[in-house]
Amino acid sequence: MNEEFCSNCQQNLKPKRIDGRYILHEIEHVLHFERGILYTIRELLIKPGENIRHFISENRSRLVKPVIFIIVTSLIYTLINHFFHIEAGYIKIDGGKDQQLNAINSWVQGHYGYSNIIMGGFIAFWLKIFFRKYDYNFFEILILLCFILGMEMLMFSAFAILEGVTKFHLMPIAAVIVFAYFSWAVGQFFDKSRAASYFKALASYVLGMITFGISIMILGALMNLIVHH
Repeated sequence: MNEEFCSNCQQNLKPKRIDGRYILHEIEHVLHFERGILYTIRELLIKPGENIRHFISENRSRLVKPVIFIIVTSLIYTLINHFFHIEAGYIKIDGGKDQQLNAINSWVQGHYGYSNIIMGGFIAFWLKIFFRKYDYNFFEILILLCFILGMEMLMFSAFAILEGVTKFHLMPIAAVIVFAYFSWAVGQFFDKSRAASYFKALASYVLGMITFGISIMILGALMNLIVHH
């Protein structure tokens, strides 16, 4: 063992001090076009279903980690949303005077990364039902959704910036594009040659969002019972 490197693992024993170059290097490492976030975004824009299927079944080094992807993209949307004061989230449940329900809704809107993963579980449930003949388990479908919902967050982010700058109400247009993207990406993932794949994907998305909303209301009601008893 010498002063700089371990003779066994060759790891630097005394890391260099963290400075501006280190920060820039880390940012470049995350964003670099080959196997980075920018590369992943490009691939998910061109052929989302095919690239995600390839990631699940063949090569998991081409795209960034799906859970990290959805958390980072959701954080981007949250920051942009707060900066431009665009209060209407893509899921909003108004509980009126129901403090518990409003608290849950506030948590959802303040933690889109985690709430997207939770909502993805509901959507995955319906996808598993509609596409049950395909040999994908629940967790593989959840990975599919991490990528797709992450891209949706970026789309919402882009429209949030445009709405904040132009003051035009553009988020409804973003919602339509997001629904279309979801149907296209999921349909392509399962069977792009069948029109039914795209309709079943859209139905799964709608039902997943509805059941997610219902579960929030049920959770709010249970919390009310606990509080009052």
